[in-house]
This record gives sequence, structure tokens and C-alpha cells, in this order.
Amino acid sequence: MDYPLLKSIHQAAVALSFAGFFARGAAALAGAAWVRSRPARTLPHIVDSVLLLSALAMAFALRLSPLEAPWLLAKILGLLAYIGLGVVALRPSTPLPLRALAWLAALATFVWIVTVAITKRPAGFFAFT
Repeated sequence: MDYPLLKSIHQAAVALSFAGFFARGAAALAGAAWVRSRPARTLPHIVDSVLLLSALAMAFALRLSPLEAPWLLAKILGLLAYIGLGVVALRPSTPLPLRALAWLAALATFVWIVTVAITKRPAGFFAFT
């Protein structure tokens, strides 16, 4: 698979992942029942698997290593933070104010990860200040 196609797949998965997390988070905070449905819990895993596999394929195609590309390491660490915040944000047993704060922090982390990818600078949007 050629790199431009991999990049397009990755970017589409990024957009779908963000939109899905935004919608699920907002709906969960509003108490919508559909958030607990099987499709709402399964589809994000499929999208995120495509996202991860395309990222790995692009890194392999470009022969990038997180140890040699600090921006890539920053994205990986940001991804771990995003996942952790997302778990807190979507866990129904977590108090609502903490879930809301985690959701907003996860959204900000996601945006930061995207800015790291665009700028190829580990600081992402913090580099602009």
C-alpha cells in the first residue's frame, strides 16, 4: 500500500475517532442510553484499530522510530494520556464533574496530538506560545 493512501486512511480514521469520541462523551455526560449500546461500544474499537494500524504502517514505511523521532514519541505518550482520560470520561461510575473534566482534557489532548503530527514538533500547539 502506498504512503499517500495510508495517510488518507489514517486521517479519515482520526476524523472518525474524534467525532465518535466527541459524540459519545457529550451523550454520556447528558445521560443518553445509546452510549451503552453494543454498537456504540464496539465501533470505536474498529475505528481506533484502523487508526493504529495505519499509523504503524506509515511509521514502518517511513522507517520512523519513536526513539529517533521525538515528535512521534510525543504522539505515543499523548495517545496513552488520551486513552486514560477517555476511560475516565466514559466510565458511568465516575462522578459527573470529573467525567466532564476528563472529557474536556481528552479533547484538548487529541487536538495537541494532531498539532504534534502537523508540526512534527513534540510541543505541538505549545510551541506557538
